[in-house]
Amino acid sequence: RGGRSAMTQLVVLAEEPSACDLLEGLLPRILPASWTFKCIPFEGKQDLEKRGPKFVKTWQVPHARFVVVRDQDSADCVTLKQSLASRFAAIPSRRPLVRIVCRQLESWVLGDLAAFAEEFGVPSAHKHAGKAKYRSPDLLANPIVELRHFVPGYQKRDGARRLGRRLDPSRNRSTSFGVFCEGVRKLASGGP
Repeated sequence: RGGRSAMTQLVVLAEEPSACDLLEGLLPRILPASWTFKCIPFEGKQDLEKRGPKFVKTWQVPHARFVVVRDQDSADCVTLKQSLASRFAAIPSRRPLVRIVCRQLESWVLGDLAAFAEEFGVPSAHKHAGKAKYRSPDLLANPIVELRHFVPGYQKRDGARRLGRRLDPSRNRSTSFGVFCEGVRKLASGGP
């Protein structure tokens, strides 16, 4: 996105390509216009945890800021975040913001059923937004199953690509989505 500026590059390390697909639509809407970003997909959690710290350490753009994004899945969120943060602790000048997606990326999609309903042409999905189980999408154990109730052929990457540009931080009910957006905004404004 745009030209390169040493002071304004955000580098996101994500556990899988679908996270990058979603973030490439979302980040231009939450970052200041002066910022560029690069999203680097890894080949799963273990690959991110193993190669991520070296990747950050050897990144060639001075003053870049980093965010690590990983699904919670069935792990304890606090323990997982601490474990990831400790893997990057050896690089204090480049310590990334660590954000855990509770439980999976599709929880962020379920958090904005209005955007999902509009993008996929399924108005019935929006009508379900008020149901108790969709009020806290981060608590759903298998959010992709929920999305496939509305769109049986729903595919992770296609959905992420299409919805990244539509998810609305102001109405999204996923707490982890809100925490991610707020963290990125704070980081871009010069916060820790």
